[in-house]
Amino acid sequence: MKVIVVTQARSGSTRLPNKVLKKIKGKTLLQIHIDRIKQAKSIDMIYIATTTNSNDDQIEKLAKELNVKYYRGSEDDVLDRFYQTVKSDKPDYVVRLTSDCPLIDPVLIDEVVTQAKERKLDYYANILEELYPDGQDIEVFTFSALEKAWNEAKLNSEREHVTPFIRNNSTYKNGTLFQSDNYAPDENYNHVRLTVDEQVDFEVIEKIVEDLGLEKDWKTYAEYYLNNEEIQELNSNITRNEGYIKSVDED
Repeated sequence: MKVIVVTQARSGSTRLPNKVLKKIKGKTLLQIHIDRIKQAKSIDMIYIATTTNSNDDQIEKLAKELNVKYYRGSEDDVLDRFYQTVKSDKPDYVVRLTSDCPLIDPVLIDEVVTQAKERKLDYYANILEELYPDGQDIEVFTFSALEKAWNEAKLNSEREHVTPFIRNNSTYKNGTLFQSDNYAPDENYNHVRLTVDEQVDFEVIEKIVEDLGLEKDWKTYAEYYLNNEEIQELNSNITRNEGYIKSVDED
């Protein structure tokens, strides 16, 4: 089975512009993110899906430097951008990641991908019930599910955030279109924030990397966060999935 990772990246974030190009220890957050994805054993190919905006020429340049494929598409219709990225490859499964999650765990990616394949699920993710840290979000879905969503999703929130149509029509949500399930940890870590949406998030990741390096697993980073009140106070009051919540409200 062919498995392709698509990670979305753009420079035009409203809350923290050029965030994926900010550097820690001489590496951009995007490079840190890609370097960790490359360690996953279940992945056949990696794409960076960016926009046609001229500001994202630098994302294309970095993709070439990192020796990964890239696609440039719609800035707002991210579902279309994802579909166009992989439609010529027609993989069996697509793994959706976002580049504002620099410390994504390659072993966790492998666990979700392997179970999705073994259980023949249309959609398998660790976000249907948010128990993993924000910043470890992994969604795995079939190309056919992506294509159906691309054809049928109408709401702006469904187009902008790629997978809501699949999730909302999945068996986990009492839908009928897509066989799905949630991948959960043994404990609840959803109050741990390892993503970068704002400057304080970047400061948290910078501190964690300075103290622990770039090669630890998600749980080591999460436990460090939980045992460091000074770090928690920096970004613990930021709302998870704020962008998606805003999109739904605008629908």
